Amino acid sequence: MTVVAMNDVVKSFTGDIVLDKVSLQLEEGERVGLIGRNGEGKSTILKILKGLEGVDYGIVTHKKEVKIGLLEQLSTVDSEINVEEYLRTSFGKLQLLENEIRTLEKELTTNTSEKLLNRYGDKMSLFGELGGYEMDANLNKVVNGLGISMLKTRKWSELSGGEKTKTALAHLLLQKTDLLLLDEPTNHLDFMAVEWLTAFLQHYTGTVFVVSHDRYFLDEVVQKMVELENKKLIIYNTNFSGYLKEREERLLHEFQEYKDQQKKIKKMEKAIKQLRIWAMASNPPSDAMFRRAKNMEKALERIVIVKRPVLTQKQMQLQFDEAGRSGQEVVVMENLTKAFVDKPIVKDASLQIRQGERVALIGKNGTGKTTLLKMIEGKVTPDSGFIKVGSSVKIASLSQQMEELNQELTVLEAFRDKVEVTEGDARKMLAGFMFYGEMVFRKVENISGGERMRLRLAQFINMPVNTLVLDEPTNHLDIASREVLEEAIKSFSGTVIIVSHDRYFMDQLCSKVIWLENQQLITYEGNYSYALTKRN
Repeated sequence: MTVVAMNDVVKSFTGDIVLDKVSLQLEEGERVGLIGRNGEGKSTILKILKGLEGVDYGIVTHKKEVKIGLLEQLSTVDSEINVEEYLRTSFGKLQLLENEIRTLEKELTTNTSEKLLNRYGDKMSLFGELGGYEMDANLNKVVNGLGISMLKTRKWSELSGGEKTKTALAHLLLQKTDLLLLDEPTNHLDFMAVEWLTAFLQHYTGTVFVVSHDRYFLDEVVQKMVELENKKLIIYNTNFSGYLKEREERLLHEFQEYKDQQKKIKKMEKAIKQLRIWAMASNPPSDAMFRRAKNMEKALERIVIVKRPVLTQKQMQLQFDEAGRSGQEVVVMENLTKAFVDKPIVKDASLQIRQGERVALIGKNGTGKTTLLKMIEGKVTPDSGFIKVGSSVKIASLSQQMEELNQELTVLEAFRDKVEVTEGDARKMLAGFMFYGEMVFRKVENISGGERMRLRLAQFINMPVNTLVLDEPTNHLDIASREVLEEAIKSFSGTVIIVSHDRYFMDQLCSKVIWLENQQLITYEGNYSYALTKRN
């Protein structure tokens, strides 16, 4: 049975068409992935399905009384609410019913009238029928799976990016919706949480529609892929790996159709021209040949032109500006200890990173990976021990929160805030990161997560460096942009230190893994999959 459907939907913003006569059906129990370039309208599709966005033309239909949950990329929550309070709001009427029961219990300490007792009994019966006694068990199952049980008493404003993502995801999963709409759910999740979410979704009885650029995750979770390309939706009945193969076959088939038609058109045009020449050469001119030429022209006009398929889309132009080779010793740590008031990070930890190494720093969220990077950058001081960064090492760092970007500035202003160039040169450089025309005048707060990351990378590559420190660099980037970033890092001759939860990205790039666990740093000489094998 169809849960939700879009038929010939058209959607535009300020006159620019984002979706052009797109149609989509999501059936009960399906797990479907949605991919496409940053800023093309994937999040808009989710909002239309949820009913948060209207459409210009077309029809959106929902199954009667369908319950839809949406996890957005940049969700906003009351900064003062604590995690457990926020999670309990996911139970809706059931939580309100429990609050009523608690109020009645207080009243019963001083008033045991039959009327009050009957009311209490009715509420308790209803609470049981609606599954109220499973509330705490369900809450604990989800918070333990996503690794946020220790956050229950923390305020939303005190959470890291990864902790906020996991908490918002937990809130959604607890709602038991008929349709889960997930926008980049693996962003900020650590590897264990991604594995738990993968298993959860594989056994989810409702329908799942997920926007993701995590290639391993899509392979493991979805049974169908939907690609948003050139304002249209293309459907593939397979997972991500199957999609790659089928997409290539489709494009080659379409290109062959295009070439065959062009060949036919040229042949007809040549024949028409020749018929006219022969007609004129006849004495007297041949009306029959003119009629044949005219009929062929009409046939040519009736041909539905096959558009030339776009085999290669525009991509970021990414190449790091290298500042010359650093010394052999890039980072040396010996007996390093760092702790915050209630949070130990490392204790008597040691490591060495040498020139040219590509290092993945891995650990659960909250273990202190970002703090470790900040110590390497000199932004955080260790409590004891020794840390040395080579004197010729020139670092460029990219943080997961992108706090380097001023939300109030336009894209053009934000770029020139970090890179001293003329407006004309800035616009040329930004075009290399797919910011064209009027896009450069949009405020940072109004662009997508992927566009923000592209803007930060545009600033980033114009700094002469020999060491890259990257904290979740693939967050929000579409698959094509991730591949461009992978190639740029591969061609970079300097040292790279990466914190990432994109398993495919780490496997492609990193030849050394440093695992932060129990305040210690464990080194594996190999990529992520190798390190995982050794640990298991």
